[in-house]
Amino acid sequence: MKIIVKIILAILILAITISCEKDETFPEAYYTCSDIGTNQNHPHDEEFNNLINDIVGSGVPGMMLSVHDNINGYWSGAQGFADLASGIHLSPCNITRVGSTVKTFTAVTILLLQEEGRLNLDDPITKYLNDDQIKGLANANQSTIKQLLLHSSGIYNYIQSLKFQTASLNDLTKSWSPHELLEHARGKDAYFEPGTDVLYSNTGYVLLGMIVEKVTGKPFYEVFEEKIFIPYDLTFTQFAATDPVPEGIVRGYVDLYSNLNLINATYYSGWDYYTADGGLISNAYDLNKFMTHLFQGDILSEESLNEMMTWMAPKGGYGDGFETFYGMGIFRIETDFGTAYMHSGDAIGYFASMAYFPQQGVTISWAVNGNYGKVDEFTQSKEAMEKIYKAVLDQ
Repeated sequence: MKIIVKIILAILILAITISCEKDETFPEAYYTCSDIGTNQNHPHDEEFNNLINDIVGSGVPGMMLSVHDNINGYWSGAQGFADLASGIHLSPCNITRVGSTVKTFTAVTILLLQEEGRLNLDDPITKYLNDDQIKGLANANQSTIKQLLLHSSGIYNYIQSLKFQTASLNDLTKSWSPHELLEHARGKDAYFEPGTDVLYSNTGYVLLGMIVEKVTGKPFYEVFEEKIFIPYDLTFTQFAATDPVPEGIVRGYVDLYSNLNLINATYYSGWDYYTADGGLISNAYDLNKFMTHLFQGDILSEESLNEMMTWMAPKGGYGDGFETFYGMGIFRIETDFGTAYMHSGDAIGYFASMAYFPQQGVTISWAVNGNYGKVDEFTQSKEAMEKIYKAVLDQ
């Protein structure tokens, strides 16, 4: 999602410059949430708090961190502000936008439906989506569900469309329907033949959400709730479709000019409210619980989990980041501390990341209510991630 939101950075600069308004303020009770227990008896409580303080002290508005291992259990902490204008401090239980981390939930839901015999990953998507839904989407007629999950369909990523970016500029608070988003991928050339390479595509995950709805006869986010949120006690997790800007969601900020002069962008994330490629609202604690349950084998069968981790390497390499391999709704990265299974997510004004280290049996997740500019350097760059992993794992 990082690349996606970078594309519209210039759009935001102009739009926010045109429509600057004084931030609204809220009472402290607006952000009151249920205590999740911070585990101050954790042997590394001080080190973890020092890490968050250091990152927030760099100019990040607020950060929450959650860590789990099988000996010490869950630890959660937060520093900084949930709302700068109101002067409200961030709590570990506050809710925030977590962007494309939802893709892991989408993939897990699809795999659960396969376990129930309601679909097969090798099915062509044309078995579930009609001609009107996929018309003009190059490669859609030849792609399978598995290829959508792996980002190996080659289907064009709608958010790279200049027309979409212009439309976003015209109305940053617009709530987009799946059909409207897909219109910006129609008529575009595919990136490659299905199954021959991998390249991140939100379009594929919009289509996966539509497949979930076709198979179940329910909105996809209700299926997520029934199969994941409720069974695994993810009490802070919901989908934006049910309430796009719910009470208590922390304010999101952007550092457009890389000078840490943060601008409120809480209402500027409306393109993924109703699609399975983004739109998730949660916090670091719930993301940690989800990843821990997933990779410790509680959610999927062993066969499904192994299938989820069918890795493909991009032919174009992985740039200057971690060595990265694509799985189904998950990535495998190679770090200084070994392999990690992870996914991150951006929304305008927000960033979140979740990672499970199988060799150590440790889950690390964090979320910040700011992005772009220097904020990204401190929270989502390769160097920032290495710093967080080292602070947690090098004990």
